[in-house]
Amino acid sequence: MPLLDADITRATALVIDANAASRSSLASMLRDCGVAHITQASRPQDARRLIENGKFDIILCEYHFPDEPVSGQDIMDDLRLSRSIPLSTVVVMISSEAGYAKVSEAAEAALDAYLVKPHTEAALRQRVGEARQRKRALKDIITKVEQGEFAEAAELCQARFDARAPAWMPAARIGAELWLRLGNARAAQVLFDAILLLGAVPWARLGLARAQYEGGSVVQARRSLESLLNEQPGYADAYDVLGRVLLDQGEPAKALDALRQASQLTPGSIARLVKHGLLAFYYGDPKEAAEVLGKAARLGLNSRIFDLQGLVLLASLQYDTADRRGLAQSLASMSSAFKAAPASARLRRFESVIRIFKCLQERRSADALKDVGGLLAELNEPDFEFEAACNVLSVMSRLDAGELAPHRDDVGTLAGRFAVSRVTSELLVKAGARQPSFEPVIQDRYADVCTHAENAVSHTVGGSPTQAVTLLLSQAEVTYNAKLIDLAMHTLQRHKDRITDAEALMSRVQALHERYRSYGTQVHMSKVDDPRSLSAATKPT
Repeated sequence: MPLLDADITRATALVIDANAASRSSLASMLRDCGVAHITQASRPQDARRLIENGKFDIILCEYHFPDEPVSGQDIMDDLRLSRSIPLSTVVVMISSEAGYAKVSEAAEAALDAYLVKPHTEAALRQRVGEARQRKRALKDIITKVEQGEFAEAAELCQARFDARAPAWMPAARIGAELWLRLGNARAAQVLFDAILLLGAVPWARLGLARAQYEGGSVVQARRSLESLLNEQPGYADAYDVLGRVLLDQGEPAKALDALRQASQLTPGSIARLVKHGLLAFYYGDPKEAAEVLGKAARLGLNSRIFDLQGLVLLASLQYDTADRRGLAQSLASMSSAFKAAPASARLRRFESVIRIFKCLQERRSADALKDVGGLLAELNEPDFEFEAACNVLSVMSRLDAGELAPHRDDVGTLAGRFAVSRVTSELLVKAGARQPSFEPVIQDRYADVCTHAENAVSHTVGGSPTQAVTLLLSQAEVTYNAKLIDLAMHTLQRHKDRITDAEALMSRVQALHERYRSYGTQVHMSKVDDPRSLSAATKPT
């Protein structure tokens, strides 16, 4: 049997299949192609761990796993979302499903190819060979991505698409995703629009909706998503994005329902379970949140896919239901994660929050208050995130009146920094819901932010943009509120020719923007954390 290609003998492969005979057969076919280094996995969790901790050139994954709550699509979706599979890896999904819909969903996740059983060795050779040929054609792009040179990679993708060079369609897809990652929604939309002129492929329609949302066209994005889901009701990725859009539009109940749909379609997806659980925690039933977050933890607590913020919320539910054993386990798991990444401020704060719940449960008030004080001392740290603010409010709301008294003013400080929108204000209120006195403080601070913003706009419209920027900066340098920082920068950029000392003012704004803006506006439904991966979502997902 001839070698598949000149480099195949150096390739490494992973075969994932619960059936020993099928695994052996697939491994044999790969050996006949010339692959010498083959690893086999019979369980999804083993495969996930192998992929997260290693690198494979070829992955063959069975779609169905008997007696497991996880499908091959679930695995690939999770690993794709956490960027655990390099672009250079060829992923082939194998399924005995006769229905095209299921197999095409798997192909959407796998990106490269799929095979329907029964298949021949020749069919496998063809699929793997064609996919590897595409990867070779994209080598310059893939190399740039692996080196973190995303803008250069996106430009290469654009040029390849414009010239209709080899592998131009996958290049266009990679390029559009890179533009979104870089925050250039307009460039991404141009690419997706061009792709859609050639055919209404679901992934391009979803990409267009994402670009519309990232570009600020929320209503248009919702229409695009609803149209797509009307025709493709099994497209889990589209429900992920729809949930984000609906939350932004102030419809949390519908957003939660969208995430429920995504979880039902891919019940073994850890990432989707965490998103579902986080939104259920704030807008749904505590029992539902505990059930979903508990399932996510059982399936993937030790995986980089599991967002450890989910464990913090699960711990708070365990505290509320007096689940001593569960809370102890959550604290032990978080301590282990922090030990693996001792430089992570995020994980250190997570551990502190769960430890406070444990202290309160054991009536060790002095220890709890010491840790609360430690967290509050970090309120103005640049990396103190919106989720940290919610966690601190959650803890504070569970203190009794005497314990809370010294820290009441800190509620206003938190809200002054993180009440940047109606959604963030609402979530802050939800986080501190066990203390009704928190709500008016949070709403008042948000009203103050809106008033400052409106006054600045009035000054600009009235011909005094310098006064507008000065007022915005005076507040932003005290509160670190991202809404005020963004508005100051926008005003400077748009009216710089009419602003006195524009260069000096811009220097002050940029200093604030670099340190605080990226931590103030994010509402993470879920993100990958840093004990095992340093990548993180920069928008709600």
